[in-house]
Amino acid sequence: MRVVVALGGNALMRREDRPDASLQRANVMAAVKSLAPLAERHELIVTHGNGPQVGVLSLESINDPNLTRPYPLDTIGAETQGMIGYWLLQAMQNALPGRQVMAVINQTLVSAVDPAFDDPTKFVGQVYTRDEAERLAREYGWRIKADGDHWRRVVPSPAPQRVIETRLLRQLVRAGTVVICAGGGGIPVVRNDVGQLEGVEAVVDKDATAALLAETLEADALLVLTDVTRVMRGFGTPHQEEIKQTTPHELRAEDFPAGSMGPKVEAVTGFVERTGDMAAIGRLDQCVQILAGTAGTIVTPNATWPLASTL
Repeated sequence: MRVVVALGGNALMRREDRPDASLQRANVMAAVKSLAPLAERHELIVTHGNGPQVGVLSLESINDPNLTRPYPLDTIGAETQGMIGYWLLQAMQNALPGRQVMAVINQTLVSAVDPAFDDPTKFVGQVYTRDEAERLAREYGWRIKADGDHWRRVVPSPAPQRVIETRLLRQLVRAGTVVICAGGGGIPVVRNDVGQLEGVEAVVDKDATAALLAETLEADALLVLTDVTRVMRGFGTPHQEEIKQTTPHELRAEDFPAGSMGPKVEAVTGFVERTGDMAAIGRLDQCVQILAGTAGTIVTPNATWPLASTL
């Protein structure tokens, strides 16, 4: 099978973690330990989040007295792609000796008139108390919103239209390469009035880009891996229950938070609706079991998995 995996930000850095490189690399090695068995049996494309890392590098850039202006978000997105891609690349090469692995810097085309530019919703960076967040917003011109019990910076998150390097990625996958790409949803770019690419101040949702990639690369499965065992119906209520196997129609009938589970649900349901293939949400350390149908929330057109042809 051809499998696209979207790693959540928790794969690298949890909310309570300090953003030290050594800790993130240890988390990457743990993630790759779970992913390596998939790569041994299937064609594997890995994407990853970068929200915490974008926040750290953005704050460093703002506070650097040697800079006339801070680095723009598209450039910082490229920096995080290179950094995280390198960690994943090396760990995957060590876990799969003799296998070709490549990390690719990707641009993701978005619309210059996407309404997301007027209503930033994408969380980046560390969490703060409300007072801390409001002070930073005044000082740096940030937009901030509540994220659970904390507050974080938010930036525009326009919808991905195409990963610019899709043709190259397809060639790599067909050659049997494990591909790490479109980190953080890809570097957001638009085409200017003469058709040339330009970066924009935004962060593309990595799950949306993963779904787009899975469709354009004709993947058989999309796995959105995070720190939850399954999607919960009625989360936070006395009647909450795990959703094991479901259809896009049934999943869309539920209500999920826009800033957390909502984008993941939209990514998997959209992929299944457009392709008729399988998608799932679940824990990173259960990715093998998810693909086998014994863990996670499985989404298919008829709520049936695995199919006989996949066994």
